[in-house]
Amino acid sequence: MFNIVGHKKIWFTISILLVGAALVSIALFRFQLSAEFAGGTLWEFTVPGQNLSSADVQSEFVNNLHIVDAQTNYDPTNQSFLVRFGTVNEVAHQADLTALTAQWPSFQELSFQSISPSVGSGLLDNAIIAIILVLVGISLYIAFAFRKASRPISSWKYGWITLLTLFHDVSIPAGMLALLGHFAHVQIDSDFIVALLVVMGFSVHDTIVVFDRIRENLLNQRGKVPFATIVNNSVNQTLARSINTSLTLILVLLAIYFVGPADLQYFVLTLLVGVTTGIYSSIFIASPALVVVSPKDER
Repeated sequence: MFNIVGHKKIWFTISILLVGAALVSIALFRFQLSAEFAGGTLWEFTVPGQNLSSADVQSEFVNNLHIVDAQTNYDPTNQSFLVRFGTVNEVAHQADLTALTAQWPSFQELSFQSISPSVGSGLLDNAIIAIILVLVGISLYIAFAFRKASRPISSWKYGWITLLTLFHDVSIPAGMLALLGHFAHVQIDSDFIVALLVVMGFSVHDTIVVFDRIRENLLNQRGKVPFATIVNNSVNQTLARSINTSLTLILVLLAIYFVGPADLQYFVLTLLVGVTTGIYSSIFIASPALVVVSPKDER
Protein backbone atom coordinates (compact mmCIF):
# COMPACT_ATOMS: atom_id res chain seq x y z
CA MET A 1 0.00 0.00 0.00
CA PHE A 2 1.34 3.42 -1.02
CA ASN A 3 1.69 6.10 1.63
CA ILE A 4 0.28 8.85 -0.55
CA VAL A 5 -0.95 11.05 2.29
CA GLY A 6 2.36 10.76 4.13
CA HIS A 7 4.25 12.29 1.19
CA LYS A 8 1.73 15.08 0.56
CA LYS A 9 4.40 17.80 0.76
CA ILE A 10 6.11 16.35 -2.30
CA TRP A 11 2.87 16.24 -4.31
CA PHE A 12 1.90 19.76 -3.25
CA THR A 13 5.34 21.11 -4.20
CA ILE A 14 5.12 19.59 -7.68
CA SER A 15 1.68 21.11 -8.21
CA ILE A 16 2.72 24.53 -6.91
CA LEU A 17 5.65 24.59 -9.33
CA LEU A 18 3.50 23.55 -12.31
CA VAL A 19 0.64 25.94 -11.53
CA GLY A 20 3.11 28.75 -10.77
CA ALA A 21 4.86 28.21 -14.13
CA ALA A 22 1.47 28.19 -15.89
CA LEU A 23 0.35 31.45 -14.27
CA VAL A 24 3.68 33.12 -15.07
CA SER A 25 3.34 31.98 -18.68
CA ILE A 26 -0.18 33.41 -18.91
CA ALA A 27 0.88 36.70 -17.28
CA LEU A 28 3.94 37.15 -19.51
CA PHE A 29 2.69 35.93 -22.89
CA ARG A 30 -1.11 36.09 -22.55
CA PHE A 31 -3.27 34.20 -25.04
CA GLN A 32 -3.18 34.53 -28.79
CA LEU A 33 -6.90 34.95 -29.47
CA SER A 34 -8.34 33.61 -32.71
CA ALA A 35 -10.62 35.61 -34.95
CA GLU A 36 -13.54 33.94 -33.22
CA PHE A 37 -12.72 35.86 -30.01
CA ALA A 38 -10.65 38.85 -31.14
CA GLY A 39 -12.55 39.50 -34.34
CA GLY A 40 -11.25 38.92 -37.85
CA THR A 41 -11.58 36.62 -40.83
CA LEU A 42 -11.08 32.88 -41.25
CA TRP A 43 -10.87 31.76 -44.87
CA GLU A 44 -10.46 28.09 -45.70
CA PHE A 45 -9.90 26.96 -49.27
CA THR A 46 -8.16 24.37 -51.42
CA VAL A 47 -6.30 24.70 -54.72
CA PRO A 48 -6.18 21.24 -56.34
CA GLY A 49 -3.35 20.49 -58.75
CA GLN A 50 -1.26 23.58 -57.95
CA ASN A 51 1.25 22.11 -55.46
CA LEU A 52 1.29 25.33 -53.44
CA SER A 53 3.09 25.88 -50.16
CA SER A 54 2.02 28.06 -47.25
CA ALA A 55 4.70 30.55 -48.29
CA ASP A 56 3.17 30.81 -51.79
CA VAL A 57 -0.30 31.51 -50.40
CA GLN A 58 1.12 33.95 -47.85
CA SER A 59 2.94 35.83 -50.61
CA GLU A 60 -0.22 36.04 -52.71
CA PHE A 61 -2.24 37.53 -49.86
CA VAL A 62 0.44 40.01 -48.80
CA ASN A 63 1.80 41.15 -52.18
CA ASN A 64 -1.20 40.89 -54.50
CA LEU A 65 -4.23 41.22 -52.22
CA HIS A 66 -2.37 43.64 -49.92
CA ILE A 67 -3.53 41.86 -46.75
CA VAL A 68 -0.38 42.35 -44.71
CA ASP A 69 -1.67 40.73 -41.51
CA ALA A 70 -2.55 37.40 -43.17
CA GLN A 71 -1.41 34.23 -41.37
CA THR A 72 -1.45 31.01 -43.37
CA ASN A 73 -1.67 27.40 -42.18
CA TYR A 74 -1.80 24.22 -44.26
CA ASP A 75 -3.79 21.13 -43.30
CA PRO A 76 -2.22 18.10 -45.02
CA THR A 77 -5.16 15.88 -44.05
CA ASN A 78 -7.72 17.89 -46.03
CA GLN A 79 -5.08 19.44 -48.32
CA SER A 80 -6.54 22.84 -47.55
CA PHE A 81 -5.25 26.24 -46.48
CA LEU A 82 -6.59 28.30 -43.57
CA VAL A 83 -5.81 32.02 -43.72
CA ARG A 84 -6.49 34.41 -40.82
CA PHE A 85 -6.56 38.21 -41.20
CA GLY A 86 -8.53 41.29 -40.18
CA THR A 87 -12.25 41.86 -40.59
CA VAL A 88 -13.44 42.52 -44.15
CA ASN A 89 -16.87 43.16 -45.63
CA GLU A 90 -18.57 41.08 -48.30
CA VAL A 91 -17.56 43.42 -51.11
CA ALA A 92 -13.87 42.96 -50.27
CA HIS A 93 -14.43 39.21 -49.89
CA GLN A 94 -15.88 38.92 -53.39
CA ALA A 95 -13.08 41.04 -54.85
CA ASP A 96 -10.42 38.86 -53.22
CA LEU A 97 -12.26 35.72 -54.33
CA THR A 98 -12.25 36.94 -57.93
CA ALA A 99 -8.53 37.76 -57.76
CA LEU A 100 -7.60 34.37 -56.31
CA THR A 101 -9.75 32.52 -58.86
CA ALA A 102 -8.00 34.42 -61.64
CA GLN A 103 -4.60 33.55 -60.19
CA TRP A 104 -5.49 29.90 -59.50
CA PRO A 105 -8.36 28.66 -61.72
CA SER A 106 -8.80 25.52 -59.56
CA PHE A 107 -9.38 27.63 -56.40
CA GLN A 108 -12.25 26.24 -54.28
CA GLU A 109 -13.60 28.10 -51.26
CA LEU A 110 -14.51 25.79 -48.37
CA SER A 111 -15.59 28.33 -45.74
CA PHE A 112 -15.43 32.05 -45.04
CA GLN A 113 -16.14 33.69 -41.69
CA SER A 114 -15.65 37.33 -40.82
CA ILE A 115 -16.43 38.31 -37.22
CA SER A 116 -16.43 41.86 -35.88
CA PRO A 117 -14.34 42.60 -32.76
CA SER A 118 -17.47 43.37 -30.71
CA VAL A 119 -19.04 39.99 -31.52
CA GLY A 120 -15.78 38.20 -30.76
CA SER A 121 -15.46 39.99 -27.43
CA GLY A 122 -19.00 38.93 -26.53
CA LEU A 123 -18.20 35.30 -27.33
CA LEU A 124 -15.11 35.45 -25.12
CA ASP A 125 -17.08 36.95 -22.22
CA ASN A 126 -19.70 34.21 -22.53
CA ALA A 127 -16.98 31.54 -22.56
CA ILE A 128 -15.44 32.92 -19.35
CA ILE A 129 -18.86 33.09 -17.69
CA ALA A 130 -19.54 29.47 -18.70
CA ILE A 131 -16.30 28.28 -17.07
CA ILE A 132 -17.02 30.24 -13.85
CA LEU A 133 -20.57 28.88 -13.63
CA VAL A 134 -19.32 25.32 -14.11
CA LEU A 135 -16.73 25.77 -11.34
CA VAL A 136 -19.25 27.23 -8.90
CA GLY A 137 -21.94 24.69 -9.78
CA ILE A 138 -19.63 21.72 -9.30
CA SER A 139 -18.39 23.03 -5.94
CA LEU A 140 -21.93 23.56 -4.64
CA TYR A 141 -22.97 20.10 -5.79
CA ILE A 142 -20.00 18.44 -4.08
CA ALA A 143 -20.73 20.31 -0.85
CA PHE A 144 -24.35 19.14 -0.97
CA ALA A 145 -23.57 15.54 -1.98
CA PHE A 146 -21.11 15.06 0.91
CA ARG A 147 -23.22 16.67 3.61
CA LYS A 148 -23.51 13.28 5.42
CA ALA A 149 -19.72 13.10 5.67
CA SER A 150 -19.50 16.38 7.58
CA ARG A 151 -17.21 14.95 10.24
CA PRO A 152 -14.37 15.40 10.89
CA ILE A 153 -14.45 18.18 8.26
CA SER A 154 -17.38 20.21 6.96
CA SER A 155 -18.97 19.18 3.68
CA TRP A 156 -18.32 22.59 2.13
CA LYS A 157 -14.59 21.91 2.42
CA TYR A 158 -15.04 19.04 -0.02
CA GLY A 159 -16.46 21.60 -2.43
CA TRP A 160 -13.63 24.07 -1.90
CA ILE A 161 -10.99 21.38 -2.39
CA THR A 162 -12.73 20.24 -5.58
CA LEU A 163 -12.69 23.85 -6.79
CA LEU A 164 -8.98 24.05 -5.99
CA THR A 165 -8.20 20.88 -7.94
CA LEU A 166 -10.26 22.09 -10.91
CA PHE A 167 -8.29 25.34 -10.95
CA HIS A 168 -5.13 23.22 -10.85
CA ASP A 169 -6.31 21.10 -13.80
CA VAL A 170 -7.42 24.07 -15.91
CA SER A 171 -4.49 26.42 -15.27
CA ILE A 172 -1.76 24.00 -16.41
CA PRO A 173 -3.10 23.37 -19.95
CA ALA A 174 -4.01 27.07 -20.16
CA GLY A 175 -0.41 27.99 -19.37
CA MET A 176 0.78 25.55 -22.00
CA LEU A 177 -1.45 27.22 -24.62
CA ALA A 178 -0.12 30.65 -23.64
CA LEU A 179 3.42 29.35 -24.09
CA LEU A 180 2.60 27.78 -27.47
CA GLY A 181 0.85 30.97 -28.51
CA HIS A 182 4.01 32.97 -27.91
CA PHE A 183 6.52 30.59 -29.50
CA ALA A 184 4.39 28.71 -32.07
CA HIS A 185 1.63 31.30 -32.73
CA VAL A 186 -1.08 28.90 -31.55
CA GLN A 187 -4.40 30.71 -31.17
CA ILE A 188 -7.20 29.75 -28.82
CA ASP A 189 -10.79 29.48 -29.96
CA SER A 190 -14.04 27.90 -28.80
CA ASP A 191 -12.43 24.45 -29.08
CA PHE A 192 -10.05 25.46 -26.28
CA ILE A 193 -12.99 26.40 -24.04
CA VAL A 194 -14.70 23.09 -24.84
CA ALA A 195 -11.48 21.24 -24.00
CA LEU A 196 -11.27 22.96 -20.60
CA LEU A 197 -14.88 22.09 -19.82
CA VAL A 198 -14.24 18.45 -20.76
CA VAL A 199 -11.14 18.43 -18.54
CA MET A 200 -13.17 19.79 -15.61
CA GLY A 201 -15.85 17.17 -16.11
CA PHE A 202 -13.33 14.33 -16.23
CA SER A 203 -11.37 15.64 -13.27
CA VAL A 204 -14.38 16.08 -11.00
CA HIS A 205 -15.62 12.60 -11.95
CA ASP A 206 -12.32 11.07 -10.86
CA THR A 207 -12.26 13.16 -7.67
CA ILE A 208 -15.81 12.15 -6.73
CA VAL A 209 -14.87 8.48 -7.02
CA VAL A 210 -12.11 8.93 -4.44
CA PHE A 211 -14.23 11.18 -2.19
CA ASP A 212 -17.11 8.72 -2.29
CA ARG A 213 -14.86 5.91 -1.09
CA ILE A 214 -13.62 8.17 1.71
CA ARG A 215 -17.24 8.86 2.69
CA GLU A 216 -18.03 5.13 2.78
CA ASN A 217 -14.99 4.35 4.91
CA LEU A 218 -15.75 7.26 7.23
CA LEU A 219 -19.21 5.91 7.94
CA ASN A 220 -17.77 2.47 8.71
CA GLN A 221 -14.51 3.34 10.47
CA ARG A 222 -15.02 6.74 12.10
CA GLY A 223 -13.51 6.76 15.57
CA LYS A 224 -11.65 3.49 15.00
CA VAL A 225 -8.69 4.72 12.90
CA PRO A 226 -7.21 8.19 12.26
CA PHE A 227 -8.74 10.26 9.47
CA ALA A 228 -5.43 10.34 7.59
CA THR A 229 -5.36 6.54 7.53
CA ILE A 230 -8.94 6.39 6.22
CA VAL A 231 -8.05 8.82 3.42
CA ASN A 232 -4.88 6.95 2.48
CA ASN A 233 -6.67 3.61 2.44
CA SER A 234 -9.46 5.04 0.31
CA VAL A 235 -7.05 6.45 -2.27
CA ASN A 236 -5.26 3.10 -2.53
CA GLN A 237 -8.57 1.26 -2.92
CA THR A 238 -9.52 3.41 -5.92
CA LEU A 239 -6.01 3.82 -7.35
CA ALA A 240 -6.14 0.93 -9.81
CA ARG A 241 -9.57 1.96 -11.10
CA SER A 242 -8.50 5.57 -11.60
CA ILE A 243 -5.32 4.64 -13.45
CA ASN A 244 -6.98 2.02 -15.68
CA THR A 245 -9.88 4.28 -16.63
CA SER A 246 -7.62 7.25 -17.31
CA LEU A 247 -5.05 5.24 -19.25
CA THR A 248 -7.64 4.03 -21.76
CA LEU A 249 -8.69 7.64 -22.40
CA ILE A 250 -5.08 8.79 -22.76
CA LEU A 251 -4.36 6.05 -25.32
CA VAL A 252 -7.36 7.13 -27.40
CA LEU A 253 -6.29 10.78 -27.24
CA LEU A 254 -2.73 9.88 -28.25
CA ALA A 255 -4.06 8.02 -31.29
CA ILE A 256 -6.19 11.01 -32.31
CA TYR A 257 -3.28 13.39 -31.73
CA PHE A 258 -0.88 11.52 -34.00
CA VAL A 259 -3.21 10.33 -36.78
CA GLY A 260 -6.22 12.65 -36.45
CA PRO A 261 -6.95 15.83 -38.43
CA ALA A 262 -4.50 18.69 -37.99
CA ASP A 263 -7.17 21.20 -36.96
CA LEU A 264 -7.88 19.09 -33.84
CA GLN A 265 -4.24 18.71 -32.82
CA TYR A 266 -4.12 21.42 -30.17
CA PHE A 267 -7.63 20.61 -28.96
CA VAL A 268 -6.51 17.02 -28.30
CA LEU A 269 -3.22 18.23 -26.80
CA THR A 270 -5.16 20.38 -24.32
CA LEU A 271 -7.26 17.36 -23.39
CA LEU A 272 -4.16 15.20 -22.96
CA VAL A 273 -2.46 17.63 -20.61
CA GLY A 274 -5.68 18.38 -18.72
CA VAL A 275 -6.64 14.72 -18.28
CA THR A 276 -3.13 13.87 -17.06
CA THR A 277 -3.16 16.68 -14.51
CA GLY A 278 -6.69 15.64 -13.53
CA ILE A 279 -5.48 12.14 -12.71
CA TYR A 280 -2.64 13.59 -10.66
CA SER A 281 -4.82 16.05 -8.74
CA SER A 282 -7.52 13.50 -7.92
CA ILE A 283 -5.02 11.10 -6.37
CA PHE A 284 -2.21 13.27 -5.03
CA ILE A 285 -3.83 16.66 -4.32
CA ALA A 286 -7.54 16.40 -3.50
CA SER A 287 -7.40 13.61 -0.95
CA PRO A 288 -4.25 14.73 0.93
CA ALA A 289 -5.78 18.24 1.03
CA LEU A 290 -8.67 16.80 3.06
CA VAL A 291 -6.16 15.72 5.69
CA VAL A 292 -4.53 19.16 5.72
CA VAL A 293 -7.85 20.93 6.46
CA SER A 294 -8.96 18.40 9.08
CA PRO A 295 -8.52 19.05 12.83
CA LYS A 296 -5.10 18.03 14.18
CA ASP A 297 -6.53 15.52 16.64
CA GLU A 298 -8.24 13.68 13.78
CA ARG A 299 -5.07 13.23 11.74
